[in-house]
Amino acid sequence: MVVLKPGAAKEYPHGKCIVESDQPKLWFAKAGHLVKKRIHVSGIAHSAVVAPDAKVDQGVLVGPGAVVGSHAHIGDGTIIGAGAVIGENVTIGMNCHIYPRVVIYPGATLGDRVMVHAGAVLGADGFGFVRDPLSGAYTQFPQQGTLTIEDDVEIGANSTIDRGALEETRIRRGTKIDNLVHVGHNCDIGEQVILVALTGISGSSAVGKGAVLAGQVGIGDHVHVGPGVILGGQAGVFSGKTITNEGHRPGTVMFGTPARPLKQVLRERALLTKLTEAARPVQIEEAPKTGEGNG
Repeated sequence: MVVLKPGAAKEYPHGKCIVESDQPKLWFAKAGHLVKKRIHVSGIAHSAVVAPDAKVDQGVLVGPGAVVGSHAHIGDGTIIGAGAVIGENVTIGMNCHIYPRVVIYPGATLGDRVMVHAGAVLGADGFGFVRDPLSGAYTQFPQQGTLTIEDDVEIGANSTIDRGALEETRIRRGTKIDNLVHVGHNCDIGEQVILVALTGISGSSAVGKGAVLAGQVGIGDHVHVGPGVILGGQAGVFSGKTITNEGHRPGTVMFGTPARPLKQVLRERALLTKLTEAARPVQIEEAPKTGEGNG
């Protein structure tokens, strides 16, 4: 089978199946999900520890060594991998997949069809401390808020998402988070957002619907990233700033620190190169010395 854009095939050989689609890669991805066999075995492994007052619906698989805390609720069709820890009062919706060694802290809520890959930690305390100016000692600000993960979110391996300090951290519907991403406390990540590996988002920041944050992007605290903004790799936004697409064409890539349109960054670098070359000292070669007293 070959999937092509309409008109791309010049001929249609006998015995070849050619599918035409305006979005071949998307068509292929959806077809792959349809033909993929999902083998699901339900039940609770003998070595798993499930609190007597936890509610585990029918069709749930709890793997070896997993722990399900008191008053937790796990929805039908969900898989809890080996060694995962589901804290007290955690709610997990239907048809989720919690991979091995995931830790979900008490009180977190996950919607339906959420996928959390191995080693991720959801709902840990945020990094919030108050310094005593006299002694220099740090005291933790209360971290007793909640974490809500909406439907169809995917969270990569070893990523971490902190609970709110006094309120809520929320990851909205359809967002996809890569491996080794950190989201701080009180953040609000909009629908259908992409967060790529090694991105870090500081506390009380918001990311708008459909935004894309590429690898190693750094976001300060209390930042607002507008809907549809694209931040290129290693871009940075200073604390308290707002970055939007206002005044720019859709799809404009923001780059650098502070983040600004990529074309602007390239012009700045070209100008800097010219200025550096112009400021380079000119070396004047000295004439060779002639010998003295030779006649």
